[in-house]
Amino acid sequence: MTLTIAYGCLLAAFMMPFVCAGIAKGGRSRYDNRAPRQWERSLQGYRLRAVAAESNTFEALPFFAAAVIIAHQRGAPQGTLDALAMVWLALRSGYVALYVADRATARSLVWTAALAVNIWIFVLGG
Repeated sequence: MTLTIAYGCLLAAFMMPFVCAGIAKGGRSRYDNRAPRQWERSLQGYRLRAVAAESNTFEALPFFAAAVIIAHQRGAPQGTLDALAMVWLALRSGYVALYVADRATARSLVWTAALAVNIWIFVLGG
């Protein structure tokens, strides 16, 4: 099996929650690995928003993964699938950045656009 660009985007999408976790934990000397959930509850500001973005990226993964795999199975045009997967990944990256930056309205618009792209991927190639 060839690693298509769309599959590469899927791999990158699986790494996104870890990027968010790094934002939340990075540079924080008092991180408690023995009680990480309790530590998370003590966060404020951009670190707390990074934790929320992490949760949302985990929530978005199953639909994106299913859409990419199904589109491949249905014989979707590879160039279109690759392009849409890259757009979805860019939108979701922007979503994380907007979440961390506390830009709620823009974040919601980007979330909606990413959902629309995900639906497009899901029905592609039928």
